[in-house]
Amino acid sequence: MKRKWMAGFMGTVLLALTACGQDDAGSTAGASDGEIAGTLSFYTSQPDADAQKLVEGFEKRYPEVTVETYRSGTEEVISKLNAEKMAGDIQADVLLVADSVTFEDLKEQDMLQAYESGELDGVPDEFKDKDHYYTGTKIMATGIAANTESGDVPVSWSALTEDNAKDQVVMPSPLYSGAAAYNLGVLTRQDDFGWEFYEKLKSQGTSVVKGNGDVLKSVASGEKQYGVIVDYLAARAKADGSPVELVYPEEGVPVITEPIGITKDASNVAAAEAFVDYVLSDEGQELSADLGYTPIREGIEAPEGLKTYDEMTVLQADTEALYTSRNKDKQQFEDIFGK
Repeated sequence: MKRKWMAGFMGTVLLALTACGQDDAGSTAGASDGEIAGTLSFYTSQPDADAQKLVEGFEKRYPEVTVETYRSGTEEVISKLNAEKMAGDIQADVLLVADSVTFEDLKEQDMLQAYESGELDGVPDEFKDKDHYYTGTKIMATGIAANTESGDVPVSWSALTEDNAKDQVVMPSPLYSGAAAYNLGVLTRQDDFGWEFYEKLKSQGTSVVKGNGDVLKSVASGEKQYGVIVDYLAARAKADGSPVELVYPEEGVPVITEPIGITKDASNVAAAEAFVDYVLSDEGQELSADLGYTPIREGIEAPEGLKTYDEMTVLQADTEALYTSRNKDKQQFEDIFGK
């Protein structure tokens, strides 16, 4: 898989009409016929600046569309979506949030519609839902960010539970961050980690902050020596001159793909399909790489400092077990660390 150099810190195919209900798996290879215009409601967990860049690129291609963005952590985005469902008035047209586990839950709840984008040929099969309700958009691993001015750079997750790391570790909360919730589910189902790993982190005085951005601030400033963090943020900070080193621990890393999907009751289906196409297209994936992410589309180079999926030792767990147990896992985490 060829990859791309990151320059700084920081195509759509229109074909036949698609059948889009959750109960109708029929789909087409491009955005629906009809005018691509109007308002598109976009819910995402991407960082604000990155979401804005994505929206700007799409609106440049489709100037008749105005995108309204709601941005928060994945868990809060889904809480908002569920509240709208309870009220019988879902506002979102298209979702781009952390992980496939979240989308499997939405699919199970009959909250998505199928769409087979014409841009799927460049996406490896393992990152596509077989029924076309969602598709991964990038490769994001969680590793360790180490402050290079504070001590040695670790090679193992076990470094976070050693005596010299006491009160020096920070991690995002799975009650807010979808990536952290996914990591919690995966790591606690590994024989070498389990809940014992999180209990050790608690006994170490590990700080729990809201999201990955807060982890980066804490490590880059020297407030903490180590942070559990998504890889692109650490690599981006290092490229920008921060004293931060990204570590892919030798035991392996959890990986999310930040999928995209269309809600079942989307009010602007044509624009939503065009948005999905844009995100998965060469243009959208080039933008993703420019922002510092490892693209999911084959043939687009990754930013310097990030590993490709094939280069990683990936820690995995059964997807169904993850989404059926997510609330229970979060409750157990809260029992250990508090709210």
